[in-house]
Parts: sequence; structure tokens; C-alpha cells
Amino acid sequence: MNSVLQIVPKIPGEIDGVGDYALTIAEKIRDEFGYNTAFASPDAASSATVHGFDVLPWDRLAAAAGNYAGVLLHYVNYGFQKRGIPFGLLSVLRRMRQQTRGKFVTIFHELDASGPPWRSEFWLRPFQTHLAKAIARLSDECLVSSENFLCELRRLVPAARVHLHPVPSGLGEPSLSREQIENRDPQKWVIIGSAIPAQRSLRSFRENFRHIPSAVTPKKLIVLGGHESPLTRALLADLGINSEYRPRIAAAEASEILRACSFAWFNYFTRPGVETSILLKSSAFAAACAHGVISVLPHRGAPISIDGDQLPGPFFVESGVSEVPSPENRPKVARAIYDWYQRRASSDCLVRGLAEVFSLDGSKQ
Repeated sequence: MNSVLQIVPKIPGEIDGVGDYALTIAEKIRDEFGYNTAFASPDAASSATVHGFDVLPWDRLAAAAGNYAGVLLHYVNYGFQKRGIPFGLLSVLRRMRQQTRGKFVTIFHELDASGPPWRSEFWLRPFQTHLAKAIARLSDECLVSSENFLCELRRLVPAARVHLHPVPSGLGEPSLSREQIENRDPQKWVIIGSAIPAQRSLRSFRENFRHIPSAVTPKKLIVLGGHESPLTRALLADLGINSEYRPRIAAAEASEILRACSFAWFNYFTRPGVETSILLKSSAFAAACAHGVISVLPHRGAPISIDGDQLPGPFFVESGVSEVPSPENRPKVARAIYDWYQRRASSDCLVRGLAEVFSLDGSKQ
């Protein structure tokens, strides 16, 4: 069986956006095209396996790259270096590039960061931008998750070949009937994500709880994913509503829970003024869409669309004003979100595009 090599910041396995993304690609390429996947990560010191896929020791990456039909890099600058400036990774990639016999493709989960002058990203952003440009120039093809990322990368590297595809769900993509979307409790809500994003969402949820329309006011809130966190449990206890906390939950079990939820609360942005379309880089947001769960933000946002195909919303609740579907309109909106995901963001769409880029022949080896 031919193989593709995926380079990731850390070995996949737990519920983690980039890891889930990489595993989804690996499983789909194997099942649909007959190509196996090996992973390489800086935290892999020796050979191992994860979910049935080989893990390559990091020090063998450059020498082994020529053994694969293609190489797929998941570029997360802060994932590869704590200050977001992985110059060591760039050196490894340059050595590896000399050995690669297939295409080298980079998925840019991040390009750079920005912040106020008292934070390191303000001073390090030029180096982050330099690294993103260097890696884009090394790549045969690039993939980004939103139109603003696409425009920014093309501005930085005009010659780059850039494709757009949102991050797919890391918690399954069930086939749902109309009845399975319609017959849900409109007062059952969920928060999805690792500990810090979940805590940020919980705080804003608490601040805006009283502004949620009474017909859909949460009577049950479930928090899914991340490591066990006493702070998350304390924030939930302070809400004073029926709640459930499920850290370290298996993806299949999380999917079952999502099928019964109506709304998801997201506070994804750490600073004001960020384009709403950045949500398309979130596997948690994708998971909500893939299950017909309507995402609600703590602020207004611009519409999200791909090639003129607009996702319903964005829906929001903030002080003094809200825009959330009523119980009567919720099934129609949820179905439209679910259908949009199938057209524009599903893993099937993603893998078909990658197979074309890597020239996989479409028949199992």
C-alpha cells in the first residue's frame, strides 16, 4: 500500500482540533483511496502507532520523506514552537524537501498572530510572517480554511497555489434524517472545545445568559472535550442550571450527544475585530454544523460564505439585543446549516480535493 506522510505539531489521539483533522484525512485516504498514512511529530522520539497508523520518529523525517507518495504539513506556528517562530521546523523541512518524491502540501491552520505592544506576538509577528512565507514557497500547494486566510496568503506569496476548504468536524459526520434534526429540545445547549476555550465560552455564556430569548433559554448545558479542569467544573456550578461536563470524551460518544442538542455557544475570538469566517478553522464549530447544531456567538458578526454560498447566521446574543432562531424556526435553520456543511465543509469534499492535489488514482492499492 502506498503511503502519505503527515507532519503534525503533536501525535494525534486525544480530542484536539489539528489532531482530529489529521486523523480524519488519514482514515478517509485509506478507506477511499487505499493509501496509508504515517505521522511525524516533534514529540515522537521513537516509532509508535496511533489509531492503527505508524508514527515516525522526528529525527528520521528528512531521510524518510522520499518513501512517501506525498507529504502533508499541518502548519500551526505556535504548535511547533511556543513563541510561534519554529525556525527549527523550517530547517527540517528544507532538508526533507530535497528527498521528497511526491508533492509537498501545507495546510495553514495559522499564518501569524497579532497583539498589543506588551505581548510577544506584537514583536515576533514579522518573524512569524517570514516563516509562513518561506513555508508557502517550499510548498507545491497550500490549503487554508477561510477566504480572509486565502487573500492574506496570496498577498504574502502571490505565486502560491492556494486552495480553500474549511476544517471538517473532528467528532463525526452523521447522516441525519429530517426528523433527527427537527425532534430536539430547543433548550438543550452545548459548549465544545479544550479547557481554555471552554472556560472563555462559559464566562461569556454566564454574562449573556439573561439576554437569551426565553423560548430557547438553556435548561441543560453540556460541555464536551478537553482535559479534566476543576475551573471548568466551578464555572458550571456557578451557572445554577442543569449541566453536564464530559472531558476526554470519545468522539463517537460526543457525536451521540451532539445529535440531541439544538444550540452551541462559541466564544472563539480572543480579541475584537476578527473576521467571523475565522470560525471555519475550528473543528468544534465544524462539529456543530455537521450535527445540525446552531452556533451562537456573544457578539454580532459578518456573514460567512464560500463562493457566494452563505452559511445561515451568524447568530448572536449580546447585551440588549439578540438574534437566535425561535423554536419554530430552529429546525429549518438547523437543516440549512447541516446541508451547507455537506456541500462546503465535509471531510469527503476535503479528501477528494487532496486526492486530486496528490494525484491519488482513486482505486485502492
